[in-house]
Amino acid sequence: MLAATFIDNAKVMSKGQITIPKDVREVLGVNSGDRITFIVENNSVRIVNSAVYAMQMLQAEMQGEAEKAGITSEDDVMDLVNELRRE
Repeated sequence: MLAATFIDNAKVMSKGQITIPKDVREVLGVNSGDRITFIVENNSVRIVNSAVYAMQMLQAEMQGEAEKAGITSEDDVMDLVNELRRE
């Protein structure tokens, strides 16, 4: 199990490329071919798994929409799913 906070570093190569350290890749849950997102704020950079970040943004955007649509229980969700399947 990795610590919640740790420091690691990487060397920037001539074309601006870096190798993300293994411990960082494990924390982010990224593997070869996956995408990462760089979030730059006030001279600091956060690196996040792009798929996780996209889901977090979608969840934030959708927050409260179920209540606005009158969906307040699992039964409401199932009723909506069944209605959509009939269409």
